[in-house]
Amino acid sequence: MAAHRKPRQRSLSGHTARTAATIALAGAATATGFDGTSHAEPQLTPAQVKAKVDKLYQEAEVATEKYDGAKEKADAAEKQLNTLRDEAARKTEKLNSARDDLGYVAAAQYRGGGIDPAVQLMLSDDPEQYLDGAEFADRVGHRQTAAVALVRQQLREIEQLRGAAHVELTSLKSRQAELGRQKKTINGKLDQARRLLSALPPQQRAQVEQTAGTSGRASRSAATTRDGLHAPGSSAATADAPNSRAAAAVSYAYQKLGSPYVWGATGPNAFDCSGLVQAAYNSAGVSLPRTTYAQINAGQRVSRDELRPGDLVFFYSGISHVGIYVGDGQMIHAPNPTAPVRLAPIDQMPFAGATRVA
Repeated sequence: MAAHRKPRQRSLSGHTARTAATIALAGAATATGFDGTSHAEPQLTPAQVKAKVDKLYQEAEVATEKYDGAKEKADAAEKQLNTLRDEAARKTEKLNSARDDLGYVAAAQYRGGGIDPAVQLMLSDDPEQYLDGAEFADRVGHRQTAAVALVRQQLREIEQLRGAAHVELTSLKSRQAELGRQKKTINGKLDQARRLLSALPPQQRAQVEQTAGTSGRASRSAATTRDGLHAPGSSAATADAPNSRAAAAVSYAYQKLGSPYVWGATGPNAFDCSGLVQAAYNSAGVSLPRTTYAQINAGQRVSRDELRPGDLVFFYSGISHVGIYVGDGQMIHAPNPTAPVRLAPIDQMPFAGATRVA
């Protein structure tokens, strides 16, 4: 009986050994680089993270203002669409009543055989064509010419309303698509910012979040005022306001200190920047547009040197951020998702202009 022997393993030599060594070196080079150092993504400093986060928040705010504008237009289109539909329903009801009356007249005058003209009128797919028919005209007689004309007019009005409603529906769908695009952009920017912040140690993350949205010389000033230090009180600010409406808006803004920032929100418990401004002046009986782009033109332009409490202060070249001036170089604004409604110096962002609401 033959013995079973374990196959002898072959040793690496010659070409085989050189190939294995090459593969091993290539793997090592891939893992560490030829100089022995890792090629992993370099760790960003807190300052670099802050710069990236600030940029993402600004881009998100631009998209938020576009979202707010699209929503305002979508809401208006939906309201107009509902108005047109209601009006069409009312006119259709009146039309049906007029067609009933006209059919009764025709039926009373009908002397021949066949389908009752009232039934023909009610079931007709094309009432206009039926009304033009010589047979129907003969039956209703000349005395009913005015009634026929009224039905025709009502038909035309209903068709016009349906056409206008179709236009509004198309507009609404377009606005809703724009809302979806801007919402996706906003969430994408905010997600990127959250990922950057989450990579920092807790203490550094808190420091970056505390000064997010500030720049350069303004960051220290913002830190000193985040709890209301060195900031004017509500009574002093309202007393110096140019009119009672501005005073009421300032008072409202003070009451909302600490409220969370939520993009697209207009209160009463959360706000974005233009939403806070709109809500503050709405509390004073003044209706302002929804977006920063429109709010800057909602009153009289004033220079930075002329600022008084209640004035709207705008920032960045694209007019993408707004706050309510409260005096002493300070404003109340809704900054970004890392910070609630708070007091801040107006020099923490690039100043773009100011408006005094009439």
